[in-house]
Amino acid sequence: MIISVVQIWDQRSLNNKSLFNGNKFRYGGHVLHTGGESGSEPHVCLHLGLTDYRTFVGTNLSPLWERFLVSSEDDSVLCQHTSSPLGNGAVVETIDSKILVLQRSNNVGEFPGYFVFPGGHPEPQEVGITSRQYAKELTESINIKVSQEMFDSIVREVVEEIGVPASSLSIPAFIGISRRDLNVRPTAFFFIKCNLDSKEVQQFYFSALDGYESTKLYTVPMIELENMASRMPGCHRGGFALYKLMVDTRKIT
Repeated sequence: MIISVVQIWDQRSLNNKSLFNGNKFRYGGHVLHTGGESGSEPHVCLHLGLTDYRTFVGTNLSPLWERFLVSSEDDSVLCQHTSSPLGNGAVVETIDSKILVLQRSNNVGEFPGYFVFPGGHPEPQEVGITSRQYAKELTESINIKVSQEMFDSIVREVVEEIGVPASSLSIPAFIGISRRDLNVRPTAFFFIKCNLDSKEVQQFYFSALDGYESTKLYTVPMIELENMASRMPGCHRGGFALYKLMVDTRKIT
């Protein structure tokens, strides 16, 4: 029996009234430009399209998600038939060297009860992209706005989920893309420093705008974070691996 994306969405939304079908950026791979002879700074170019949460639920989150995959070592080919909305996550370090970790509530659509870093999604509508037709007519100025949205959106997510003021956060540093093995979900990860200590952050958390998405905030040292990572979704375990790689690289240099 073949079940359509719409049927899967209708069934999921019937069971969870909090689900909302919004547009999302679709991740189609990336290219690393090292600068080289051009003299430009090293940078990453993300290949993005447009998808929506309903298609995500009907492909990546489908019980038959593996049937959408194409055998390939190239992620853009492997996932060409999936929605693959680009999520984001932040490894936030307090001034007393603790990392912020949330425990997800039982009302969320994915991984209820799991440990996660704060995050969500960059939003196409924030830069004026409202349809696939418009996405095909991107100008250079829109590309710049999309790039800025990658950074602005993760700050918004941290502010909304943790409750801290944006002024307490550093400019996010992009540390990589993590894609979990289960349903090939991609997430862009960032490192952010917070100029508050862990006790001050906990006080702000009680008034967080999106506090309903989580039940508890943990502020933990690296050794405890390693233990919690085993109880994170795969893409967030990948985010931890990227953070650890960043820390280890800094020790070497």
